Parts: sequence; C-alpha cells; structure tokens
Amino acid sequence: MNNPLDDLLQTPEGKTLEFKRDLSSPRNVIRTLVAFANSAGGRLIIGADDGRRLIGITDPLDEEERVCNLIADSIAPRLVPSVELISQGDLTVLAVEVFPSNNRPHHVKAQGPEHGVYVRLGSSNRQAGPDLIAELRRSAQGVVFDEIPMPELDLADLDLAAAQTLFGDRRTLNEKSLATLKLVRREQNRLVPTQGAVLLFGKDREHHFPDAWVQ
Repeated sequence: MNNPLDDLLQTPEGKTLEFKRDLSSPRNVIRTLVAFANSAGGRLIIGADDGRRLIGITDPLDEEERVCNLIADSIAPRLVPSVELISQGDLTVLAVEVFPSNNRPHHVKAQGPEHGVYVRLGSSNRQAGPDLIAELRRSAQGVVFDEIPMPELDLADLDLAAAQTLFGDRRTLNEKSLATLKLVRREQNRLVPTQGAVLLFGKDREHHFPDAWVQ
C-alpha cells in the first residue's frame, strides 16, 4: 500500500497544495492557510521543499503543537484544520489540511479584516481587496450578487416594456412574476429592483454599474 506522501510528492504545487521546508517563515504559513480557507481548501506539507523533496522536520510533536498555536493565535475567525504527522522511513512531515470555510473571509489577525484577507490564485496567495472581501462574505452567507436589492430605486427605474418584449407571450410580467424571477425584492414594504434587474433592464444602468457589460 502506498504511503499517502507518495502521491503528494508527485503533485506540483497549485491552488490546493503547497510545500514548506519548515516553520521558519510563520507569516507565509498563516497566509497560505487563510488563502486555502477563503478559496477551495488545500493541504500544506511542512517538511518538503519546493522541488518536492522530502526533508522532514525535527521534533515532530513540538512542531505540531507550534503550528496549532500559530493557527489559533494568528487567524480569525477561528480556523480548525486537520493536522497530522505522516512518516516515510526515518522522515516525518506535518500535513495541515484546510477545508473551504463557511465563516469566510478569514484574515491574518495582525493585519486586520480589511488588509489581512488572502485568497489562492494558482500556487500563490493574493491579498484580497474590498470588492473581493464583500464577495466572500456574500458567498458564505449564500447571498447572490444579482439578488441584492437596491432600495434607493423603485420599479420606475426599470424598463419593464423591454423586459416584457424579451419574455414575449411566455410570461406576463407583474409584481408576482418579477419577484419570482428575482428581479425585485420587497424592502420596507415596497418593491425595489435587484442589482440583476438593473443590470439587465435598468434605464440608467451605466450610472449604477459603470464598469459592467452584458453579452
């Protein structure tokens, strides 16, 4: 039976896998774990170099405790990855597996929630800006961008005639059908357009979304 390390050491670094020689750069370790949690999850192998050569770690139990303390002290909201020691011959590595989190965005405590959020892009960690942080929050809450209401607008800001032309005889657009299509939502006891409705049928779409384009 193959050692689980065999397959890992045959796999290049990427979105869900990274190798570290040791814990001499704890800041980079923490950033990687935060990025994994905010993206698709991943595994960090400590005790192998970038060339996927097995080096091992000294004092495995001490290193395991150290990385657990680093995670607890340096990441918010709390992150609880799977941490295990894997041995091959006389060498032992520390494997930290992070799963996609429902509490994202996680951040590096020392940098704060506005500057300490990282995501995984290929085999690198990238600092997230305000728009991406907001998107991470929405996705964790199950909120879809185009269903977010725009309470400063009302139905008069939509070109409902153009929308009806698009749907033709298949559907009559009234308040009920607009709500079913997620084009409007009720806010403060009145119907307001969603962002998706304004993107599709807004009379002044370019004013509200100057960088958007539809194809």
